[in-house]
Amino acid sequence: MLSTLARASTRRPLTVILLWVLFLLLGFGLGTGVFARLSDNVPEVPGTESERAAQYLDDADPTGDSITAVVEGVTVSDPALRTQVERAVADVRNIAGVAAVPDPYATRGLVAADGRALLVSVTLQGGLDDDVEERAVDDAAARIKQIDAPEVHVSGGPLLGTQLGERAQEDVKNAELISLPVVLALLLVIFGGLRAAALPLLVAVSGIAGAFLALFVFSSVTDISVYAIQVTTMLGLGLAVDYALLLLVRFREERRYTEDVVEAVQRTVAQAGRTILFSGLTVAVSLTGLLVFPSVFLRSMGLAVAAVVLIDMLAALTLLPALLTRFGGRIAPSKTGSEGEEGRLFARLARCAARRRIAVVAVVVPVLLVLALPITGMKINIGGAEQLPSSTEARQLYDSVDAHFPPGTGVSPVTVVLKPGADAATADRIRALSPTAESRDLPGGTTVVEIQPSGSVDGRAATDLVKQVRDLRGDEPVEVTGNAARLVDFRDMLSDRAPWAAVTVLAGIFALLFAFTGSVLIPLRTIATTLLSLGAALGVVVWVFQDGHLAGLLGSQELGALSLTAPPLIIAIAFGLAMDYELFILARMREARRRSGDDREAVVTGLRRSGRVVTCAALLLAVVFGAFMTGGFSPILQIGLGLTLAVLIDATVVRMLLVPATMALLGRRAWWAPGPLRRAHDRFGLHEEAPPQPQLTSTSH
Repeated sequence: MLSTLARASTRRPLTVILLWVLFLLLGFGLGTGVFARLSDNVPEVPGTESERAAQYLDDADPTGDSITAVVEGVTVSDPALRTQVERAVADVRNIAGVAAVPDPYATRGLVAADGRALLVSVTLQGGLDDDVEERAVDDAAARIKQIDAPEVHVSGGPLLGTQLGERAQEDVKNAELISLPVVLALLLVIFGGLRAAALPLLVAVSGIAGAFLALFVFSSVTDISVYAIQVTTMLGLGLAVDYALLLLVRFREERRYTEDVVEAVQRTVAQAGRTILFSGLTVAVSLTGLLVFPSVFLRSMGLAVAAVVLIDMLAALTLLPALLTRFGGRIAPSKTGSEGEEGRLFARLARCAARRRIAVVAVVVPVLLVLALPITGMKINIGGAEQLPSSTEARQLYDSVDAHFPPGTGVSPVTVVLKPGADAATADRIRALSPTAESRDLPGGTTVVEIQPSGSVDGRAATDLVKQVRDLRGDEPVEVTGNAARLVDFRDMLSDRAPWAAVTVLAGIFALLFAFTGSVLIPLRTIATTLLSLGAALGVVVWVFQDGHLAGLLGSQELGALSLTAPPLIIAIAFGLAMDYELFILARMREARRRSGDDREAVVTGLRRSGRVVTCAALLLAVVFGAFMTGGFSPILQIGLGLTLAVLIDATVVRMLLVPATMALLGRRAWWAPGPLRRAHDRFGLHEEAPPQPQLTSTSH
């Protein structure tokens, strides 16, 4: 298969390049339409009680979404301001699609006790089509912002999704403007020439286009989170650079053995392409764990990121060989002497770790376990506007309400739906749970009780209230919805499906690593060491964001819990990325072992020849992740920090110290497999190899 791809790319390089140009135009043309389709409905899980009740309300309740505005910075009793507000309220009431706008001066709770702020709530009609709703929201927001006051902020409802989509697009653009020049500078240092450094960036641009296009396609059939665009783009960019770096380093090595560029490209794809193929598949398999969860968000993220990974892999195996065929003749081969010099440090590390293998394991493993300890107290919450950057409209609205109104103002209530046939005594018991409970009757005999929890929407009081109602209802036709109920259902879903997701991913990774190595012990050792680095990275994320240590340095604060999106995405993506570096190293070890038959020296040679690539790849990924963390979205900060730490810990401490130490402990047994599995690998494993290496050409001396 790899030979076929190599021949196709080298025989018709212009055709391959033109096809990828068309793909880029499609990705940056059609694909960018995804920014208008982003959703902030992350915690929805189809089939759960909270979603059934929400759907029932959508069908039974004639009212629609709402947006909220805050006016502050001046005494709200000022006659001139009051006149402006009353005129704005009257005008908004007359906008097509608006159902109700209460007078803030005549409605309890809409004027702050300090007299320095007021709220304007706009409720839309139910059943509006998207265009009418969008015009109503835009017209209402524009009219309210005409109020002459120092601070006027409007957000919430459908307006929140639009604002977050616009901010996400801006953050992606800024991250690309930051990361691409830095990546180019690092590639210039690595390769010492602009031509060689530019090629990985061309593949990286393909990865970005692939991210946009994949998300656009999936947005046609499912909701795409506002955070998905940043996660998939940063991963698409980072992995594309990684794969291109691996292939280009190998191409420069092959150029030392042949002056024929086409032959060098084909040998490169046959050797490094195998590693890229398995690497892409392992990352994709790691993400299949997300498909086990019924959450639309997690499933769409798993599919979209897996699609981006496969696009990166395909670009590295087709576009880059075509580019090398056309322009690779001007890329200088790596120098014989410099390779040994550059690999000397990694060889010394490998020999030292192998000699002191027990000491290395005895020190590194406990340190990583200590870093992972905060996971034992990890909590997840939906989070609110406090997790958004301070420059966003929603965050400014949140800060204004928090500064002027009592705690709980604006917090989504726990909504109890009592369907026809529910006992009146049950409704009374539910209302008795809180003095803030308010009831309203809907057509058809349905009663809705809304209970305002104390504290935040996802705090202990809110989730306990959900559980109380569900315990209290018995067999009555009563269901609970709202953000707090969604959080309870999401947590239950994670705990129920997490073991199955873990089994799915670990079994898939084991099978792929066995197909790559023919060993059963190396996959087990790889999974164990990867879990250590992953646990350490996630533990630090909990310590920083949940507990608040050093969070200010990242522009965040103590949140008391992680975003519910962060842990599953960090685990799935970081696990796949760790396989990248493991495969880079194992490929070189396997080559050295096949040539020399010396197991210990194969470990040293493998690290000597792959250590530089692994280190550079990790550094480039860290730069990309760091650039996307500049946007300030707290979930992206959490995911970015988790992935950066996982990559750096794995590429340094684990791969450079723990891998050679554990391989030395296993010795020749590391490559062992039972007879039946060995025969299965000999028959079905991928054994495509490059032809025997010729002698160095005279130009390489």
